[in-house]
Amino acid sequence: MRPDPDLKEILWKAADKLRGSVDAAHYRDFVLGLVFLKYVSDSSGEGPFRVPAGARWEEVAAQARPETIGAAVDAAMDAVMHANPPLAGVLPKLFGRDEVDQRRLGELVGLIGDVRFDGHGGPGGPGGKSARDVLGEVYEYFLERFARAEGKRGGEFYTPPSVVKVLVEILEPFKGRVYDPCCGSGGMFVQAEKFVLSHRGRLDDIAVYGQEANERTWRLAKMNLAVHGIAGDLSGRWSDTFYEDAHPELHADYVLANPPFNMSDWYRDTGDPRWRFGVPPAGNANFAWIQHIVAKLGPQGAAGVVMANGSMSSRQSAEHGIRAAMVEADLVSCVIALPGQLFRSTPIPACLWFFDKSKTMRNQVLFIDARAMGTLIDRTERVLTSADIGRIAGAHHSWRDGAHSDVPGFCYAAGLDEIRSHDHVLTPGRYVGAATAAAGDEPIADKVERLTKELFTQFEESARLDQVVRTELGRLDE
Repeated sequence: MRPDPDLKEILWKAADKLRGSVDAAHYRDFVLGLVFLKYVSDSSGEGPFRVPAGARWEEVAAQARPETIGAAVDAAMDAVMHANPPLAGVLPKLFGRDEVDQRRLGELVGLIGDVRFDGHGGPGGPGGKSARDVLGEVYEYFLERFARAEGKRGGEFYTPPSVVKVLVEILEPFKGRVYDPCCGSGGMFVQAEKFVLSHRGRLDDIAVYGQEANERTWRLAKMNLAVHGIAGDLSGRWSDTFYEDAHPELHADYVLANPPFNMSDWYRDTGDPRWRFGVPPAGNANFAWIQHIVAKLGPQGAAGVVMANGSMSSRQSAEHGIRAAMVEADLVSCVIALPGQLFRSTPIPACLWFFDKSKTMRNQVLFIDARAMGTLIDRTERVLTSADIGRIAGAHHSWRDGAHSDVPGFCYAAGLDEIRSHDHVLTPGRYVGAATAAAGDEPIADKVERLTKELFTQFEESARLDQVVRTELGRLDE
């Protein structure tokens, strides 16, 4: 969902005001921090956050002079964090640094001052939306824009919403403990919250637990949860999940995760009890993430994980052995091949793995090939539409409920014997087969032959026309 166009334009214009005058590594923090400060100031008295005297936006804006503005913003951030313990250590305090262009910062404060998040006298509350709803939309939109701008680094904190929606729609986290061991900016939790609320649940129906190794991304996640009113436990600080599990006693009802693909530099203890199905190779953490996630599931728990495609078919001895052991333990419930170009941050093709400790369809795995789905929104990025997500989730739910029918080229339920015959390779294309031609459709082989003939005919016609043009041009010179 996008925020009101006028609001979006004002805020992105404000963001551009600071671009180039702030170190790129901190640009995102500056802009989102200021927007958040404006929101808590506008909603003070009605919202969940306290804003002490001296930290209100109008008081900060009154000091929008080059010699005072940076220090004033830093002081306001500090005051808000002290007054609201959940925000402790989260908001940026970088505005008074020498390298920040204080004149442009003052202009930025002035531009953001034109926005109202309280629904009065401005574009803050159209359509009956609350100030928090509007801020949530703005925040998600900004995260998406920043992820695009940062390219590969943006993938460290951002998972495309359509991919997260597939995970959430399949897992259906109505109630219980939701965990993400590499939570980035917290997008999995936000979508889980939206799912609960859209099904007439309450925000406190789910309890959120997460961990993040990158300090700036951890702060981003904390602020994102605060923006959406989610009281999550992201631990008291950032930390490496493999080196120091922040939630050692947690047994989650749902896990949603998008771990870093093919991570080679990771902490590896060969005696770790999480490696129940085999010790992951030192050069790739994919199956370390998978085993950590399965180890976190409660007795009835289920998980959805984004993985690089290589995880489905790797012949590396340790990975192959772990994959086979997990299939034989009947933990893998569904594997989905995703279309390309969903992840702007990486060209690596991706898939989704689902695990379920209380599978209704025992000794089966559902394979879904969604590679032909999605719509290009520009030259380099594809999104899954609501219809795509509905079809994928619908196929899974039908299988789960015992009402499944295989659809050639799209979905297929394979038994363990069949998977063993494929040496535990889980690539959906091996199982779903080719799509059946609809009545009146041309067989693929015939279509390729026909189009090839048409193409060569067009080449010949192009050559003929080229000669005609050359002849006519020659006559002009006579």
